[in-house]
Amino acid sequence: RKAVGWAMRDHLRTELPLAALTMAIQRQRPAPGLLQHSDRGCQYASAEYRKALKDHGIVQSMSRKGNCWDNAPMESFFGTAKSELVHHQRYPTRDAAKRDLFAYIEGYYNRQRLHSALGYITPEQAELRAA
Repeated sequence: RKAVGWAMRDHLRTELPLAALTMAIQRQRPAPGLLQHSDRGCQYASAEYRKALKDHGIVQSMSRKGNCWDNAPMESFFGTAKSELVHHQRYPTRDAAKRDLFAYIEGYYNRQRLHSALGYITPEQAELRAA
């Protein structure tokens, strides 16, 4: 449940998920064989993104066409972030939104927010227990 890689841009081109992937790889140092799941967006199917996955030994998985349940954990995260943060704010600039999202993800969601799916502990606590 921990958000380990994220990025925000004013577009949906390949560099956006590549930035999030790079952050996640640098933070977590996953062993080869990690399964990375995404929806079927063209940015995830791009040669550049697929090469980055392959270069790090990450196996790509994509949702079945028209099936939102395949990507349910991410959809849940997006819904939670929107209902707990974004829908309660009016951001004057994209940078202001990015700062607020950083504080939410890095300061609250991963380190303070209790998750029922984790037995009411934080993602950070769950990761420490698993280690």
